[in-house]
Amino acid sequence: MSATAVNLPAGSLRFWQTTIGKKVIMAVSGFILFGFVVGHLLGNLQMFLPPEKINHYSAALKSLPVLLWGTRITLLVAVGLHIWSSFQLWLLQREARPIQYVKKANSHSTYASRTMYWSGPIIAAFVIFHLLQFTFGVVHPRAPFDEHNVYNNVVTGFRFWPVSIFYIIAMTMLCYHLYHGLWSMFQSLGFSHPVYTPWLQRAAKVLAILIAAGYISIPVAVLAGLLKPV
Repeated sequence: MSATAVNLPAGSLRFWQTTIGKKVIMAVSGFILFGFVVGHLLGNLQMFLPPEKINHYSAALKSLPVLLWGTRITLLVAVGLHIWSSFQLWLLQREARPIQYVKKANSHSTYASRTMYWSGPIIAAFVIFHLLQFTFGVVHPRAPFDEHNVYNNVVTGFRFWPVSIFYIIAMTMLCYHLYHGLWSMFQSLGFSHPVYTPWLQRAAKVLAILIAAGYISIPVAVLAGLLKPV
């Protein structure tokens, strides 16, 4: 066995232990989660079609257990790596500056970047509640939960306004998180340029707003009476 082959695992381990390695882990895992967020939104927007559309969509997903559980496992690993890398980077940042500034200057940071570390836990708490409500049905309010009638589950769930408010707040946090995460992902992967970076920031902002607006449109439509149980 060559020396290169022997040293590769150790070299790879050293890379993941560096700040750059942790940023790459965060970027790649974040990209996987971003792909799910977009795909999930496209599925959810079927709420504005006839009810049988989203019900058939849900049934089709459940008929492919290998795909469904493969996706779930991939997402679980991505979430774990994203949280781990985020925590490790936070520790490194704290160790690099153990004494906080008397008055912290934020002239070169955005509100989105300053909220990354606490918007993440809010989104994570929302995801857990969201799964308990719409996937497992254990905290579904009011009407009985019917796993075969996704349309009614969503409508009756969002007619309980505290749930809708929590959902809207979480999607607003997701907007900030996506905005900063998307353009900083390119920086972590080495795509940083004084000409292109501002355009990436603008594109990330527009995309994050569109995604959040798409998700928020559903509880708003329910509360406004545009979507009703059938």
